[in-house]
Amino acid sequence: MSEQIPGVPEQLEPRVARLLAPNPSPFTHTGTQVHLVGTTDLAVIDPGPDDPDHVAAIVAAIGGRPVCAIVITHTHRDHSPGSRPLARATGAPIVGCAPLALDDAGIRGDASFDRDYAPDRVLAEGDSIGGAGWTLTALATPGHTSNHLAFVLPEAQDGAGALFSGDHVMGWSTSIVSPPDGNMTAYMASLEKLLGRTEPMYYPAHGDPVANPQRLVRGMLGHRKQREGQILRGLRETPATIAEMVARMYVGIDPRLFPAAERSVLAHLIDLRGRARAAERGGIWRLTV
Repeated sequence: MSEQIPGVPEQLEPRVARLLAPNPSPFTHTGTQVHLVGTTDLAVIDPGPDDPDHVAAIVAAIGGRPVCAIVITHTHRDHSPGSRPLARATGAPIVGCAPLALDDAGIRGDASFDRDYAPDRVLAEGDSIGGAGWTLTALATPGHTSNHLAFVLPEAQDGAGALFSGDHVMGWSTSIVSPPDGNMTAYMASLEKLLGRTEPMYYPAHGDPVANPQRLVRGMLGHRKQREGQILRGLRETPATIAEMVARMYVGIDPRLFPAAERSVLAHLIDLRGRARAAERGGIWRLTV
């Protein structure tokens, strides 16, 4: 893919266009990808931040076409706040994931939860919305957040289908899984769930479209299992705090990412504790078996 310019729509296939939000960061990559689905009428998936110039760019890309729905995968602030000014501008309902407003200690500011998100309709697994020549069906993919949804567009790719994967599967990095709401056990199960699907293209909210997504999903599962193995090997040598584990495991990464790495390690440890393989006392983690 050529380098994107924020606010300039790019047609990916006849029923799918994308528009980049101007919110790059070490955690959002080049920014949030807003997807427009449809031709004569539209759905807008994850409109991104509440930035007047950005929302104006989405409205310009809509070009006066009716908007059937503003669709939200999850309620981090780099995804859902733009839904409210866009709803006012278009008259479209906000639909998608359930509201969720938690404080994730240690997670970056741009991905804290959107406390003002108020959908007109909450979609559950298997629920669908549609327009002229397109359908979006919700697929529950908890893990990155407990309310995370992906959306399947069966008409894409000449009828082979495509999946809007939100932050569950991204085109540039693995997702942050940050307790208490982020859950590694659920995240791994959601990845396994995708292995049973056949869509040949994923459109993530960060990074480029993902061709051959099954290979990427298998790689993501393998990456998380490798991280778990690192944790187990380290604790087999000596009990440790999370900060000590991160310093050993994440050599050479941007120090700004250390807090997120600590949340990811904590998510793995909570999963191991749930399987009775690790325990914590006084901030020190150790193996139980």
